[in-house]
Amino acid sequence: MRFETVHNYYEQLVYQEISTSLNAKDFSVDEIEDIACISLNHLPPRYIRHNVDFFFYLSPVERDEILLKVKTAVASAAQKVINNR
Repeated sequence: MRFETVHNYYEQLVYQEISTSLNAKDFSVDEIEDIACISLNHLPPRYIRHNVDFFFYLSPVERDEILLKVKTAVASAAQKVINNR
């Protein structure tokens, strides 16, 4: 069996959100990795094999809800890291 294609859908969304919403100069590499871990631990796991398949079956409302959850999780995680410096 091969499991290389199995992954948590939220991982890529969290990485994209971190890349677009946080200023990398404000955080060390370790802090950015902590933000990713904290964010993912606050989101429900959604394991899939193909992103296209999952995205295809979501309604626009569900897509917006997922993106809002990711934005909220990343913002909260970044604040937690800042508060614990």
